[in-house]
Amino acid sequence: MHLYHNTENDLVINVEQIHFRGQIMNKLKKRFITYGYDEIYTSTFEHYDLYANMNGTVNHHEMIKTIDNTGTVLVLRPDITIPITQQIAMNNKEIQEDLRYFYVLDVFRQTAEANEYRESTQAGVEYFGNPAPEADAEIIALAIHLLQDVHVNHFKIELGHAGFFKQLVNEMNIQKQDLNELKQYIQAKNITEIEQLLHQLDVEKDVKDIVTSLPFLYGNPLEVIEQARKLPLNTKMKNTLQNITDIYHVLQSYGVADHIVVDLGLINHMDYYSDMIFQGFIEKVGKPILMGGRYNKLANQFDATIPAIGFACDIDLLLAGIESSLLTKMKPVDIIISYQKKQEDSALDLANKLRNKKVKVLTYPNVTSKNHLPQGMFSIDITENKSIFINDNEETPFTTFEELIRLIQQARERN
Repeated sequence: MHLYHNTENDLVINVEQIHFRGQIMNKLKKRFITYGYDEIYTSTFEHYDLYANMNGTVNHHEMIKTIDNTGTVLVLRPDITIPITQQIAMNNKEIQEDLRYFYVLDVFRQTAEANEYRESTQAGVEYFGNPAPEADAEIIALAIHLLQDVHVNHFKIELGHAGFFKQLVNEMNIQKQDLNELKQYIQAKNITEIEQLLHQLDVEKDVKDIVTSLPFLYGNPLEVIEQARKLPLNTKMKNTLQNITDIYHVLQSYGVADHIVVDLGLINHMDYYSDMIFQGFIEKVGKPILMGGRYNKLANQFDATIPAIGFACDIDLLLAGIESSLLTKMKPVDIIISYQKKQEDSALDLANKLRNKKVKVLTYPNVTSKNHLPQGMFSIDITENKSIFINDNEETPFTTFEELIRLIQQARERN
């Protein structure tokens, strides 16, 4: 069952929804494994200090806090990348061998938009040790492969670079409040507000020209990169463009380039991203269903030097954008066994044998009201004198288990 519950809404049970969620998560896990990733998990409860001491990550006001019996402040897991990186860094100041991990875990936030707690399931990967563009492309290709596995036909991956905007900021003498406003305007591609804000600031003309161009640096990767190269970029910005170009060429080799657009105005609120960043959009969902990027400096917070990249997919958002008709619907009960009380031993023994054959079986004494009986594909009636297999009101007696299995197989073939 899938239970939706918060302090203001009634409990809602949706068995069909959790069935679809289970299918999606199984598909994602299988795909992670084909790329060589091993499953891991982090604790549901984390120390508040782990996040409080790190700026530019999880909004502290969104974390759900509690206090244990020693007085230590804990939070329900608001993020997965940070604790995984901490665990790796605690045991490895540097790593020689690449590490690939995946997870399917819940994260907990109290959103600013709604006064309620939100529990969401994330499926994601973390790839430690490889700083090459080939690793970046692998992560994006994996994300695309996941969406294809769950039959999402129309989607786009927006590819950007955290370093591009950070390098621009380094060229500007800008206060934090103005910087936050500028980020909002760039994300909204609000050209008018960008120009007005820059007019108020002491910004060099070359930098101003680049910033006002950001809303237009979106679309076909090669065209956007060529357009950006005409701007007065410094050496670091040019290197950033080359990095995106290198990643895109590997994605072409993967055969997934048609799903890629470049957005040089892409900004992620997680400041630990240092290089390539990306996000994925699908139809019917107005916000990213997956987000990720490279965070080579996050391990520095734990006195380690470990390059890393990863992404996380929001299962609930993904489910909202998938046609349920493309998923396998819940199967009804295969067989309902109705029996006289004196035949209980033989009836339950038969049920166990069928379950060992992966048959979905329910059992009821024959005095049970029919109103309590769920719908089944077939039924079996066991009395003192005989056992009967029933399919669409067609009754067939049987005496052995092997004979029953043949009847079931024949009935399934006819249906």
